[in-house]
Amino acid sequence: MTRAAPPLKTPDGRYLVVRGRLWRSTNPHLDEPARQRLVSALMDARRAVKAALAADDAKALAHARQQVDAAKRGLGERGPVWWTDGAPDYNRHLVGNSPYAAWFAALADAPPMT
Repeated sequence: MTRAAPPLKTPDGRYLVVRGRLWRSTNPHLDEPARQRLVSALMDARRAVKAALAADDAKALAHARQQVDAAKRGLGERGPVWWTDGAPDYNRHLVGNSPYAAWFAALADAPPMT
């Protein structure tokens, strides 16, 4: 089984580009134990969402989705931005409608690597 290529990151490391959309990256200033704890909590919460959907349990689903949100906020992927230079947040924007548009277009025009 081949492993998928890692997601493309913007040059400043603030976003991942997935299917042409920007998604905020995890705060790189988190220490490794805190990051790992939050990633584990996120994975647990996502499994709880799946189980609640399978059980058609609206109350459990709402609780699980709150847990997903809390973990993502802790990781810096939602909520206040983790950078301090005052730059706006382009989370969930199309890369072509953002300040990263020229950078992304240049990647598409680059010859393939051999």
